[in-house]
Amino acid sequence: MGEVEVPPFFLCPISLDIMKDPVTVSTGITYDRESIEKWIFSEKNSACPVTKQVISDSDLTPNITIRRLIQSWCTLNASYGIERFPTPKPAINKAQMAKLLRDAKSPQLQMKCLKELRSLASESETNKRCMEAAGAVEFLASIINNTNESSVSEESEDGFDLKKASDEALSILYYLELSEAGLKSLSGQNGEFIDSLTQIMQLGNFESRTYSVLLLKSIFEVANPMQLMSLKPELFVQLVQVLKDQISHKATKDALKLLINVCPWGRNRVKTVEAGAVRELIDLLLEAHEKRDCEMILVVLDQLCQCAEGRAELLNHGAGLAIVSKKILRVSKMATERAVRILVFVSKFSATPSVLQEMLNLGVVAKLCLVLQVDCGSKTQERAREILKLHAKAWKNSACIPMNLFSSYPSSINR
Repeated sequence: MGEVEVPPFFLCPISLDIMKDPVTVSTGITYDRESIEKWIFSEKNSACPVTKQVISDSDLTPNITIRRLIQSWCTLNASYGIERFPTPKPAINKAQMAKLLRDAKSPQLQMKCLKELRSLASESETNKRCMEAAGAVEFLASIINNTNESSVSEESEDGFDLKKASDEALSILYYLELSEAGLKSLSGQNGEFIDSLTQIMQLGNFESRTYSVLLLKSIFEVANPMQLMSLKPELFVQLVQVLKDQISHKATKDALKLLINVCPWGRNRVKTVEAGAVRELIDLLLEAHEKRDCEMILVVLDQLCQCAEGRAELLNHGAGLAIVSKKILRVSKMATERAVRILVFVSKFSATPSVLQEMLNLGVVAKLCLVLQVDCGSKTQERAREILKLHAKAWKNSACIPMNLFSSYPSSINR
C-alpha cells in the first residue's frame, strides 16, 4: 500500500502536522490551533510565522471550510488507516466565562463550576487566556485565601466542603500556566496569597503542597525585589520541610529553584539557614545522583555559605565538607565551580585550626591540588590556588597530600 499524499494546505505551517482545528489569525494565515497557541502564548511570539506581520488580535477565528475539507479527506482515505477526527469544541468566549464565574460564587454550584473551569483550562491556550481576562485568577485566589482565613478543614454550615474547593482552585491556578501579569496579580495582594500558599504547604495534602511550591516558584520569578526581601520566616520553614519530606521530585526541584531565586538577598539567606536548610541540603546532596539536582543543591549551599550562619551549619554537619569536596570533578564544571566557591568562603572566614585539619584529613586539600592539574576552568583553578596559598603554613608540609599532587602546590609557596 503506497503512501498517502497530504494536500499542502492541510498542513500547519509551523509544525507540518495535519491540521485538526484550523484557525485563522489576523494576518489571514490559517494554522492548527494547538500549534499557533503554543507559538503565541507559550513561546511569547507576536509575529505571524509566515508573513512576519504583528498579530494584532489574539482571538483565533475557526476556519470551518478548511476543517470540513480535512475531515472529508480523512473519510476518503479511511482505507489507509486514517481516522476522521471529531469536530473540536469551540473555545469559550468572555460572556460565557463571566457567567460561569458568577455561578461559581454560589456555594451550591461552586464545585461543579470549578470542575468545569479545570476542564476548560485543559482544552486550549485560548481558554486559559480567556479565563485570565475574565477575572478567574482573582476569583480562584479568593477561594484559597478565604478558606485559609476561616481555618475550616471540614464542611461549612451549608455542607459545602471549603477545603476541597480550595484544593481544586489551587490546581486550576497551576494548570492555567499564568502569564506574567497574572502571576504579578497574585504576588501583589499584600502578601495574603503567599501566606495562604505557605499555610497549604504546612497543612495541605501532598498534591496541594506540590502545587503551592510550583506556584510560588513562578510568582517569585516575576516579583519585585521589595517583595522578595520581605518574605516571612515561616515560608522558609515550610520550604525546608518540603525538601525534607521529598513529596515529589518536581516539588523538590522547584523548591531548590525558588531558594536560588530568593537567596541573593542577604536576610533571606539567614532565614533559610535558621529554617534548617543547610542540614537538609547536605542530606539531599549525599543521596543525589542526577547532575542537575547536584548543581542546584550546590548553588543554594554556595549562597548560604556567604553568611556566617550558613558556614557554621555546614561545618557542624559531619558530612558537610566531605560531600562538598566529593562533588568536585565528579559532576560537572558548574558543580565543581560552586563546590570550590563554598570552600573559598569557609577558608577565608571560618578557617579555625580544627577546620583546617579536618580539610586535610578529609582529602579536601588534595582535591584542591588536583583541581590545579585538570581543565575545570581558569576561575575555578584561581580560587583553588587562592585557598592553598591562604593556608600554606598549615598544609604545606603535610603528609596528607600525596606526593604526586604536592607538585601542584602553588610555586610561590613550594620553595
